[in-house]
Amino acid sequence: MNKMCILVIEDDASVRNLMTTTLKAHDYRYLTASTGETGIMEASSHNPDVVLLDLGLPDMDGIEVIKKIRTWSNMPIIVLSARSEDSDKIEALDMGADDYLTKPFSVEELLARLRATQRRLAVLQGDTVSNEPIFINGDLKVDYAAGCVYLGEEELHLTPIEYKLLCLLAQNVGKVLTHTFITQKIWGSSWDSDVASLRVFMATLRKKIDRDKNAPQYIQTHIGVGYRMIKV
Repeated sequence: MNKMCILVIEDDASVRNLMTTTLKAHDYRYLTASTGETGIMEASSHNPDVVLLDLGLPDMDGIEVIKKIRTWSNMPIIVLSARSEDSDKIEALDMGADDYLTKPFSVEELLARLRATQRRLAVLQGDTVSNEPIFINGDLKVDYAAGCVYLGEEELHLTPIEYKLLCLLAQNVGKVLTHTFITQKIWGSSWDSDVASLRVFMATLRKKIDRDKNAPQYIQTHIGVGYRMIKV
């Protein structure tokens, strides 16, 4: 695999230097920015493969950086933040982040996330997830060829991980998929933080596809086990 180009948007010089030293040691190309404005300019000018984004930037909140990048690009954004509340994670993921690591995190976990992101990019850019071109379940439609999801006539805007989760569930309608199975497929690992992230991503995905609480719900939770897509 060719090494990705990583944009590091982090204002803390010591953290930024640790990250870039790690990236260099593992043959990743990288760009750096210490402010949100500079980060947005670097992202638009160089089109990196992945953005590593701190939320506590001096000139703007990292959430604003996500919003601005999402107006023109779906490049993966991994948030690295000291904010550990679920509400912070949900807000970042709702705005378009693809992953969320809470500081302090291990270098090994960061590298694992980058490897998993690279594998996801390869799948999204090359392979389709099903031999069938379109999946339909009630009002839900997944057009695999176009990479689009519709609820009725409305196109839904899903993050890359939300889309992968939905496709994985759609491929296995009626089957209970365990937390370990899902996290291995999505992140390539089964860290405790992967399961925590999975719960957050499932919550954001449900908000988009299970809107009518009086209608049959597409995703069923099996507490302590995993998730299943219901045929409606």
